[in-house]
Amino acid sequence: MRADQSRILLTGASGGIGRAVAHELARFGATLMLVGRSASRLEAQARALGPSVTWQACDLGDQSALPALATAASAWRANVVVHGAGVPAFGRLEVIDAAQMQRVLALNLMAPMLLTQLLLPHLRLQSEAQVLYIGSALGRLGLPGYSVYSASKFGLRGFAEALRRELADSAVRVKYLGPRSTRTGFNEAAVDDYNRATGTAMDDPEVVARALRALLEGKAAEAFIGHPEKLAVRLNGVVPSWLDGAFAKHRAHLSSAAAASSSRHPDTALPKAAP
Repeated sequence: MRADQSRILLTGASGGIGRAVAHELARFGATLMLVGRSASRLEAQARALGPSVTWQACDLGDQSALPALATAASAWRANVVVHGAGVPAFGRLEVIDAAQMQRVLALNLMAPMLLTQLLLPHLRLQSEAQVLYIGSALGRLGLPGYSVYSASKFGLRGFAEALRRELADSAVRVKYLGPRSTRTGFNEAAVDDYNRATGTAMDDPEVVARALRALLEGKAAEAFIGHPEKLAVRLNGVVPSWLDGAFAKHRAHLSSAAAASSSRHPDTALPKAAP
C-alpha cells in the first residue's frame, strides 16, 4: 500500500517517534488522523503538517475512551492503524512498583490490543488495510534493566504475529516494527547513561519514520532496525541462551548505578512495602 493511498490513524503522534512518523507519512501524501492526549499540541501539529491532517485527543490509558476513538476513526474511513503510543520502564525489577508495571502493560499492550479489536470490523470491510505496531527490538531481545518494558513489547509482538496469521485470509495485513534505542525524550537520563556505558547505538527518530513507511509500502510483515540488533534478534529467536553471556556489562552497569543510588539515598534503595 502506498502512503498516498493511506488514511492513517496514528497513536502517540506527539511523541518523538510519532512526530517524525507523522512528518514522513504526510510528506509522502498520506492522510492522517493524529491521536494523543494534548489537544493543543495535536492542533498545532496538524496545522503545521497541512490540510490532509486532522486530530483526535484521547487518553489511551482510559479504556472507556477507546470506543469513541474507534467510532471516529471508522467514520473518518481509516484504512491503516499505526500504534505508536507507549510509555517507558527502565531499571532493576526491585525498583519498579506495581502501579508502574500496570501502566506500562496497559498502554504498551492492552490499549493497542483493545483498539485493534474495536477497529477490526471496519478494517475488514476495506479493500486493503493494515495494522502496524511500533514495538521495539526489546520485543524479541530481553536486556537487563528492561524486564517490564520487554514484557509489554514481547506481548505486543506475539499479539501481532498471532493476529497476522489469524487474518491471513482477509484484506487486513498486520505488521511489527522493532526500533532499537532512539534519541527522543522517551529516554530518561539513566537510560542515556546505560547506553553510553554499554556501547548501545541510538538512532534518530527520522530513521524509525523511514523504516515505518518502508514497512507500510513493502511486503515484509516484520522489520528490525540497526546492526547488531538485527542479528541479535535472529540469534535470540533460535537459541536464546547463546546470548546470555553477552550482557555482563549491562548487568554491571545496573549494579553500579544501584549501588551509587543506594549510597546517596539509602531509604530508596528498594521499594517501600505497603502499610
